[in-house]
Amino acid sequence: MTDRPFHPRALGEIAIRCSDYAAMRDFYGRILGLTPITGGLRGGYRDGITFYQLGESHAGHVAVLALFADKGPVTTGAGSALHHLALALPWDEQVAARDWLLAAGHPAEFTDFDWAGWRGLFTRDPDGNTVELVAASPDWHITAD
Repeated sequence: MTDRPFHPRALGEIAIRCSDYAAMRDFYGRILGLTPITGGLRGGYRDGITFYQLGESHAGHVAVLALFADKGPVTTGAGSALHHLALALPWDEQVAARDWLLAAGHPAEFTDFDWAGWRGLFTRDPDGNTVELVAASPDWHITAD
């Protein structure tokens, strides 16, 4: 279908249902340092929903990570449709991020993706979701075939 009248251009939002909403807010806010969106909200949250700003998305929309308090069981790991969540950061901050996560009692392990020119720093949030802090290698350059 080449005559489609629209074309998605960027990620707008990632929403995670949380079994431990308070611990998840602490992890994404205090541990990872994401900034709550406060426009129209008290401290970036209301009624069991927290919105964190990830950066500019497209056409004035802000990319958002949203946490939703959930009263039912939440499936993570192999039984979940979510494989992992990746947040980008600069290459030269990854070692400090690893040290910070370890000091805060969270797992932190590097995986190199040479084929893509990336290195991922993997951890888990309090609900057990895999979180990757990914960075592009400063030595990697896109080449045309």
